[in-house]
Amino acid sequence: MPVEADFQRLIEEAAIPGVAAAVVRGDRLEQILCCGLRSANAPELVDENTVFDAASLTKPVFAHAVLQLADQGWLSLDTPLVHYVPGYFPRDDRAHTITAKHVLAHSAGLPNWRNSDFPLKTYFEPGEQFSYSGEGYLYLQKAIEKITGEKAHALVDELVFRPLGMTRSSLIWDIRFDLNRAYPHDAFGRPALGGKPGEANAAWSLQTTAVDFARFLLAVLNGERLTPGSAERWLEPHIDVRHPGIQCLVPSNEGVATGVAWGLGWGLEPDQGTFFHWGDNGPFTAFTIGSLRTRTALVIFNDGASGLSIMPEMVAYLMPGHRPSFAWLDYARHDAPVRRLLRAALKRGIVQVWPQVQDAGLESDALRWIIQGLSAAGREPDAVWLRERLG
Repeated sequence: MPVEADFQRLIEEAAIPGVAAAVVRGDRLEQILCCGLRSANAPELVDENTVFDAASLTKPVFAHAVLQLADQGWLSLDTPLVHYVPGYFPRDDRAHTITAKHVLAHSAGLPNWRNSDFPLKTYFEPGEQFSYSGEGYLYLQKAIEKITGEKAHALVDELVFRPLGMTRSSLIWDIRFDLNRAYPHDAFGRPALGGKPGEANAAWSLQTTAVDFARFLLAVLNGERLTPGSAERWLEPHIDVRHPGIQCLVPSNEGVATGVAWGLGWGLEPDQGTFFHWGDNGPFTAFTIGSLRTRTALVIFNDGASGLSIMPEMVAYLMPGHRPSFAWLDYARHDAPVRRLLRAALKRGIVQVWPQVQDAGLESDALRWIIQGLSAAGREPDAVWLRERLG
């Protein structure tokens, strides 16, 4: 069965309208795979020029620009960022030791995003452990903008997009994208709220295509626009990930072996010799992985919130191998009981599937998710029936 047919089956099972993937091997773009629709409400197909929200795949692109600036002498990766942006953490002396290297390796001690439970401050000594942080990238963006006097979107365009021929990529929205863009969808394939970023955010605002991102991956494999030392260092482990999940703000002496480490902008699977990153802003999901050893890399973009449930299988078709990154991220798979049972209920009715649901011993949250899925598909009588059983 061709890979395209397998991809089509997967996105249908996961209620994702469309997918675009690109594979590079050696020194060339070898394969482009596009399946499905740009929107659940329109017949336009995804193609190689369809622009997706890349979510956190923004981070390694921004890191590439930062490393170029460091190579050019604009900043030192080991100089505290407070030197460039004083007053960002006015009452946190520990934060005054955060460097660009800490941010790029997600060891700055900051939350992923500030909220009422985790206000913006350091939660451990910078450099002490890993905890994924978009806030760190935003802080580094402010520093870079202060140092260079340029906005991040213009700087990344100058240092990354234009030199690499990424003509349909930007950290802010470009009206050209309106003609061929992917639209956001929720976990059940319904149109969802999306945005067109008017300001750059170094953690998430990249808009790009699979082909453009493949050009970036070729540059990563070739060490383009970086000194040999920087090209080597950004793909070396700078800190081990010793806990499940992306965020860990409580220092702990108890470590687990995840098989994952972090370089300067990239996640790493050291034993496999691979670099990776994932993207998840809700209604858009993405994954990229590459190997210097085999000179192979790929990127996959989905326009649905359930995209990471099928990503391990998609990646396995194109780049087989053991992937500690997926085990560490721990997204529910498309063949998990709750998802299989929802698909069965949509096909046969919840009454017929109810004995299997009982046998699966699902938690109440999983049952509520099935109820949501039934309602999303217009199966309100089935949703009501199951809601009554839940009490």
